[in-house]
Amino acid sequence: MRSTHVTFPGGLTSGRSEIVGVVPVGDRHGLVVAETPFHPLDHTWPDQPADRGTIAGLPVVDCVTGAQSSTGEVFVGEAVPVRRGAEDWEWLVVHVTEEPLPVGEEVALEVDAAFRAALSAGHTACHLAALALNAALAGRWRKEPALDPLGHPDFDQAAIVSSRIGPYGSVDVYRLGKSLRKKGFSAEGMDVAEVARQAGEQLAAWVAAGAPVHVDVPRPRLTDRRTWNCSLPEGAASMACGGTHVTSTAELGEVEIALSLDEAALTMRTTCGAE
Repeated sequence: MRSTHVTFPGGLTSGRSEIVGVVPVGDRHGLVVAETPFHPLDHTWPDQPADRGTIAGLPVVDCVTGAQSSTGEVFVGEAVPVRRGAEDWEWLVVHVTEEPLPVGEEVALEVDAAFRAALSAGHTACHLAALALNAALAGRWRKEPALDPLGHPDFDQAAIVSSRIGPYGSVDVYRLGKSLRKKGFSAEGMDVAEVARQAGEQLAAWVAAGAPVHVDVPRPRLTDRRTWNCSLPEGAASMACGGTHVTSTAELGEVEIALSLDEAALTMRTTCGAE
């Protein structure tokens, strides 16, 4: 099998393709096609959930990343022993079904477009919230850290532990430990309500601006590098991203940020009113 070509970065939710392989996924069937509109859960950074939908009319009960080694052995999901995009591996979108389908059959693939739209809104809001949080925390750095695309200290990339996208929102967790303090960040005396207010005001301005959003897709394979871009009033923002997104910040509606702080971590919950 060759690395799966994907069409979801361009916003597609349907397509037709040939089944090129079937791999076991527990007692279920993992169908691999040459080209798919389905976004799978990434095993290395599982932020955006898998798409829902059907393949040849069968429900896709899960959609995960698979990897085939140079010896032909296939690993699926959490069992993949290498990081995303490792050389000499073929990277696969594995559509998990309860019933098998034969290799060589051409099938129709249909993604649940409403669920995809909800996740796309949540993912775009997540990126914008990270940039807004960076701006709101910019005054807390004593050293010169790496900067984000808008020129603010990149707290998000320096401290992020996990990011989970959901329908119309996300939850991001940041570690506030010794390593971050050594980089020059201080959380002492942080008023999380005030930080959330400042970040929220910035988000509201970006939504009102109706800034265009697009994903650069230089090549079609699953693990080829893709870039999220948003033309904000302050300048163009871009970052590597393998997920799906809306086409304008105006589609997000009202975006809200809630922050909670404990001794070891800052948690940001982002919700948007796209629904």
